[in-house]
Amino acid sequence: MNQTTTAPGLRRSALDRRTAMALAAEEYRRFADTVAALDAADWKRSTDCPAWDVRQLTSHVVGMAAMAAGIREGARQRKIAMADASSRGIAMIDALTDLQVRERADHSPKRLVGDARALAPRAARGRRMTPFFVRRMAMPVAQSVQGVDETWSLGYLIDVILTRDTWMHRVDLATATGTAPALSAEHDGRIVADVVDEWAARHGRPYCLDLTGPAGGSWRSDGNGPVIEMDAVEFCRVLSGRGQGEGLLATAVPF
Repeated sequence: MNQTTTAPGLRRSALDRRTAMALAAEEYRRFADTVAALDAADWKRSTDCPAWDVRQLTSHVVGMAAMAAGIREGARQRKIAMADASSRGIAMIDALTDLQVRERADHSPKRLVGDARALAPRAARGRRMTPFFVRRMAMPVAQSVQGVDETWSLGYLIDVILTRDTWMHRVDLATATGTAPALSAEHDGRIVADVVDEWAARHGRPYCLDLTGPAGGSWRSDGNGPVIEMDAVEFCRVLSGRGQGEGLLATAVPF
């Protein structure tokens, strides 16, 4: 008999609010800078998201930023996506991202770049202005991570996941175009550190982790554990499902 496993508790953001919002604003800006630097050929390149090329991936990020930027737009997208998910028998997040890409199917690269720039401060402000009592609420739809249904607070989505998603897609663009993403310890290093903390809490086993590159660092748990040495960005790619991980690296972290 098939059973659905449900993780107990409400998953919340471990980042302090000021840090989370600073990371959000900076990541939107960096993503806009990244797409502005793409050349004509780049927009048609395949990405690590099998269903999307660079233009479609950018359409999703722009659509998600538009959702974060305005209450009405967020409500509109959710209403359509919920109906699509129900009628097509798919996950709500898949229906939502499909909507964002579909609605921008005829948008030119120039328009997408302009929208990414214009929405960056608005999306950051929309997230920053979300009231405390709203961020404490549970998301209405369970989220599946490695086959386990989890209940996320809206604060976890707003403070953490929306930034991780934009950051990972910026990495996807760099991978697709064969370029190096702009990285710094102050910004990317904080995002990676939060991922490490969640990864460690999810597997709950001893470990020694050395991540290289501008976003890297070293982490040690109590007790003897396996030594993992790798690039910080690649570590996050593996945990996101974009690479193969064994042992502790098989523990997924949502992006």
